[in-house]
Amino acid sequence: MTMTETLSPLWQDQFKRLEAGLKVLHDKPEETVEVCLQALWLKAAGIAVSPQRADQVARPELDGAQAKALADLVTERLDGVPLSYITGRQSFMGLEFITNPGAMIPRKETEILGRTAIDLLDRIGDVAGGRRVIDICTGSGNLPVVYATHDPEARVGAADLSEEAVALARENAKLHGVEGRVELRAGDLLAPFDTAEFHGTVDLLTCNPPYISDAKVEELPEEIGTHEPRMAFAGGSFGIDIPKRLIADAPRLLKPGTGWLAFEIGLGQGPFFLKRLQKNPEFTDVEGVPDENGDIRVLAARKA
Repeated sequence: MTMTETLSPLWQDQFKRLEAGLKVLHDKPEETVEVCLQALWLKAAGIAVSPQRADQVARPELDGAQAKALADLVTERLDGVPLSYITGRQSFMGLEFITNPGAMIPRKETEILGRTAIDLLDRIGDVAGGRRVIDICTGSGNLPVVYATHDPEARVGAADLSEEAVALARENAKLHGVEGRVELRAGDLLAPFDTAEFHGTVDLLTCNPPYISDAKVEELPEEIGTHEPRMAFAGGSFGIDIPKRLIADAPRLLKPGTGWLAFEIGLGQGPFFLKRLQKNPEFTDVEGVPDENGDIRVLAARKA
């Protein structure tokens, strides 16, 4: 007898529905049928938790109204609504974040950028008045919240073109008690911080930019293309427009000799941007950070 067969009829019925029709994206391997149902069950009970944390919460009994809510939630998921949008939570670098369709769902691969940034902050060392860190294309604010949580003395700024994303980032900063230490602005790429106050003062500048070609955006799985904001993915004709702008504009903000730029890139883009940074006289100490398959997914470079 399997574990599922020993559980309640309600669990068994909804498990079978998900097992028969659930489609999971390759970048969400943690979303098994059981994890999905556990997260939806908790949501029906009024508990918002990420798929990554769902198995750490005891499963309560559901009353009749909650059982009906669970069936509706399962239908939503089978219709392609991302699990993290249904539950309203996603885990990133060990922290829980609020999610909604105003910003893309934080991805596991972006933790490579988060870990790289934390490593760079530690390498930069202490700075009088606190290290100044800025995150661009911040989305739900997951990266700046991680920075502020890691370094209570850091002066953290973040920006996004989307007002909805900025509003969500503010919610997440408040959720983690760092709203007073993360300054959020709306605007295009570096424009919100491209002023004399910030020129030459930034110790670390990070960005998870849109890096998928416009044509490939149209071919994204329906779960992404229908529900997540297009602007978070579309990076121009070849998917390199925004990273190129970032490389061109970042030197104005970075501290000469000590300021670091770190940004995420798409699969296959590593060699192109690695060479571009190495040939750029504004940068030195160029590093490519690979994923578990050996593909460069993050680039880091120090201002010369």
